[in-house]
Amino acid sequence: MREFCRIAPDVQLGENVSIYSFVNLYGCSIGDNSRVGAFVEIQKNAHIGKNVKVSSHTFICEGVTIEDNVFVGHNVSFINDKYPRATTEVGAPQSEADWHVVKTLVKRGASIGTSATILCGVTIGENAVIGAGSVVTRDVPENTIVAGNPARLMRKVVAV
Repeated sequence: MREFCRIAPDVQLGENVSIYSFVNLYGCSIGDNSRVGAFVEIQKNAHIGKNVKVSSHTFICEGVTIEDNVFVGHNVSFINDKYPRATTEVGAPQSEADWHVVKTLVKRGASIGTSATILCGVTIGENAVIGAGSVVTRDVPENTIVAGNPARLMRKVVAV
């Protein structure tokens, strides 16, 4: 189950969490019954709820909170810096002291399609659906479907 995984000792895992090969986890928490696919990285101070599926090749950075019952498709990328730079104004390599994390929240029951990019500082509402390949640049209302670059409202989610 955890062959070729790097799971740091500070990771908090709930009950019945499934983790596949080639995963890098450090300083994060993952709730009960969640599944993490192959080639996923989840960084420190990221929080994954219960019953979440994180598909392969996904990157969840520091400052991301994913609530319960969320689906994250393959190759989804989260961003936590609005103005990323490699160096400071004087040309020295940046350190953690030179920037601050901009948080992102994915609310309960949302679904994020394959290869979506989620910029920092947004909230994805409950039961919202993000279309494959979308770039989310602003908040997504609950019970809506958005798609495109930038992601735009397509329609409301039809209750099942």
